[in-house]
Amino acid sequence: MPRKNRPFWKLRLELQKTSEWTLDYPPFFAAFEWLLSQAAPFIDPAILHVQNLGYDSWQTVYFQRATVILTELVLVFALTLLVKTTPESLKKQAHAAAVSILLSPGLLIIDHVHFQYNGFLYGLLILSLVLARKPSGLLPSGLLFAALLCLKHIYLYLAPAYFVFLLRAYCLSPRSTFQIRVGNAIKLGLGIGVIFAAAFGPFVYWNQMDQLLSRLFPFSRGLCHAYWAPNVWAMYSWVDRVLIFVAPKIGLAVDRSAVNSVTRGLVGDTSFAVLPEVTAKTTFVLTLIFQVIPLIRLFQKPTWEMFIGAVTLCGYASFLFGWHVHEKAILLVIIPFR
Repeated sequence: MPRKNRPFWKLRLELQKTSEWTLDYPPFFAAFEWLLSQAAPFIDPAILHVQNLGYDSWQTVYFQRATVILTELVLVFALTLLVKTTPESLKKQAHAAAVSILLSPGLLIIDHVHFQYNGFLYGLLILSLVLARKPSGLLPSGLLFAALLCLKHIYLYLAPAYFVFLLRAYCLSPRSTFQIRVGNAIKLGLGIGVIFAAAFGPFVYWNQMDQLLSRLFPFSRGLCHAYWAPNVWAMYSWVDRVLIFVAPKIGLAVDRSAVNSVTRGLVGDTSFAVLPEVTAKTTFVLTLIFQVIPLIRLFQKPTWEMFIGAVTLCGYASFLFGWHVHEKAILLVIIPFR
């Protein structure tokens, strides 16, 4: 948690020297933690000592747990709005979906143990999705999603669905895809521009964008995350493990230097002993191909139901084929699907 008397963008650039864990969250999350740090000294001043790695006093644990629960009120509000805006004939299903999300074991385990504030972040995502249900809410929905990207960039996986839906439903005329609603396009573009300028402007001013981007998109971490996602690359890695024993019998070469690569559980490059190496470009192309399928349908029929389906499938394609995917990324699929 940042010290309260330092500008968060300056502090962010210095914290990398104090911990083995890289700073890989966007600037708005640093601002969010700066806000939390204003109250932290009243609970336990040692919380704010940047060099105090591994500090886990009971005051610290309960303070962080309390802030997680408090910020989850955003999730409660978003789910309440979801139920209220649901047609009467579907209220029962909406209630069931809302309760299942609120009591999701995934959110409880991640947030109430690891303190990543995913309940708060997914609350913003759900709120953005619910706002998009009505034409009058399309602009707030898009701007809220832009702010969410500046809090946690994992939601970039869902951005193609937002782009196509807002383009088709808000920026283009419903009568003709060749007729642009200029006023709407300007309002959306300016709003997103202001949000991104507020988030990244200080880093541009301090000439730190290269450093920031290298941490937001750390391709050097390797194909498979230390906490494996059960996706295509997990199966690909498993096949490679099997082939290590089979290859000598069928005349295939084995790269002995890569035998322990994908099983070490550490951050770093992944190498395969028998199968061809997988590059970040390959994962991007595969993800894009499988995202385009629902996006074409969404462009043809830009309804809210189709939008939710496209968001879900874009998240699923990214989970299956993305680079360095964490196991908790499945929440990007589960929550919109519900």
